[in-house]
Amino acid sequence: MAAGMKNLSKTFVWILMGLLFVGLAGFGATNLTGTVRSVAQVGNEDISVNEYVRELQREIRAVEQQTGQPLQMSQAHEIGLDRLALSRLTALAALDNEVGELGISIGDENLQEEILAIPAFQGVNGSFDREAYQFQLEQVGMTDSEFESDLRKESSRTIVQNAVVSGVEMPAVVTQVLTDYIAARRSFTVATVLPDALESPVAAPTDEQIQAYYDENQDQFTLPRTKQLTYAILSPDMLLDSVEIDEEMVRRLYDQRASEFFQPERRLVERLTYPDEEAAEHAMAQLEVGGTTFENLVRDRQLELSDVDLGDVTREDLGEAADSVFAAELDTVVGPLPSTFGPALFRVNGALAENSTPFEEAAPALREELAADRARRQIEAQAEGINDLLAGGATLEEVVQETDMELGQMDWTGQSDDGIAAYDGFRTAAEAVNEGDFPEVGFLEDGSIFALRLNVVLPQRPEPLESARDRVAAALTLTETNKALEDQAKSVLESLKEDGDFNVTGLPFRVENALTRTAFLDDVPADFMTQVFEMEVGEMRVIPGAGSAFVVRLDETLPPAETDELRQAQSALEAQMNQALAQNIFDAFVRDAQARARPVIDQQALNAVQSSY
Repeated sequence: MAAGMKNLSKTFVWILMGLLFVGLAGFGATNLTGTVRSVAQVGNEDISVNEYVRELQREIRAVEQQTGQPLQMSQAHEIGLDRLALSRLTALAALDNEVGELGISIGDENLQEEILAIPAFQGVNGSFDREAYQFQLEQVGMTDSEFESDLRKESSRTIVQNAVVSGVEMPAVVTQVLTDYIAARRSFTVATVLPDALESPVAAPTDEQIQAYYDENQDQFTLPRTKQLTYAILSPDMLLDSVEIDEEMVRRLYDQRASEFFQPERRLVERLTYPDEEAAEHAMAQLEVGGTTFENLVRDRQLELSDVDLGDVTREDLGEAADSVFAAELDTVVGPLPSTFGPALFRVNGALAENSTPFEEAAPALREELAADRARRQIEAQAEGINDLLAGGATLEEVVQETDMELGQMDWTGQSDDGIAAYDGFRTAAEAVNEGDFPEVGFLEDGSIFALRLNVVLPQRPEPLESARDRVAAALTLTETNKALEDQAKSVLESLKEDGDFNVTGLPFRVENALTRTAFLDDVPADFMTQVFEMEVGEMRVIPGAGSAFVVRLDETLPPAETDELRQAQSALEAQMNQALAQNIFDAFVRDAQARARPVIDQQALNAVQSSY
């Protein structure tokens, strides 16, 4: 029994250690108890203040890792992290209370084995190190008795969980029905009605029609929530003309990066090495008489072409083989030649000529690069002073007058990506800014600095017809075209009911065989396959689209194809459903245990803990 429990609880031990040593990394020991010892009582179990603090910190740290931003307690409360932490601890306490009522526990010997097996508590020789044990517990603010008690409870919970969910299986018929539904197939014929099939194109809408369509469909022509911003920016490009660059600095940078401006002659080469000269000569002889190919020689050596590809190489890279390889014609094999790994055959696949850029050609780009770098340093030097001006109450307009910054305005939405809104840093700041926020200096990816002010927020609102007219006209034309196409498709369908011959329709059509519900077809509406699977064999239907319409006839219904992929998918689905059923049963067990334990929450203690942040 003890051995079985040990194997069963191993996963949960690592989960517990992950919560302690990963989730709490960087927080250190925390103790907010004061005179309050617990935040809740669940049956005979208490949820201590420290337990609640650790769990809440873990939730906060998880969100911070996802967002990359620090999370304040007020924000954590808004998104419900405090309630989530308390809910999880209450469920665990209810389960511990149930375990205690059942009298289930692991012995000291099993507990000791669990602790000794945890790598974090082991020394360099792999054996248990008590100093490491004490150090790790101190880092998370736990005593050894607290940790051992938690570990004992976790192992006991595992025993109960295994007893509840062992042997749980979803009825096989459920898996079979779902598999049949997902993998069922249909064969059908579909003809496409396009605008060129209409007797005459849809007429351009009149002003009255545009106005009526706009009035009836105003929700389609709305402007998004918009922030009207004023911003000041200072970019390296704005300072380039005022930055002087010494010609000697340009020459020095050119010399430092000489490899970028001078590339020697190169060859694209594959190299196949052999253990000795005799084997290499034998392989070369086979090539010369046409008895094999270079690809076959590579496969004979249990290699792939990617394994022997050297890419583009210089004479220096090839060593003693350089002269022969560089003298060879393209698409030829030379050798055996010496290489680092022994005799080798070389296949030459391409030649790259020497490429050099003289200083005179490279100088303008290098000079601009140096100027931009110096401009960025000048901007960095000015940033602190500009921030001081803003902190002292200066407006953006006043800052622009006293510095090199330039003023701009824009209507910003979440879809804005032009000009300064193309920078992630600006978009993040624009999204976060609220009315009344004081401007402060922010940095952009290219070294620019900016500050912005929110003037007003315009809610989502109808777009005036004057600016939306073209889109309204296009939408109306498309709507009328779709109606005409659907009418045309219906007339085609009536003719098909008489003879069933798609050839006489004059429309492009195709036959699709054995497609599943998830099959992808180009240029069809999203619910196309759903409608196909609603049809009976022989039924014909018009399925309208956007700028097209489809006449569909269902030809055949087919069961799922018996393939290895289907069997694997069915096995995976069965395992997933069994796991979901087991989890649902265990959740129900925990909820029942929680209801019978009658949790009592100490709201005053919770408030005290949260206010400590």
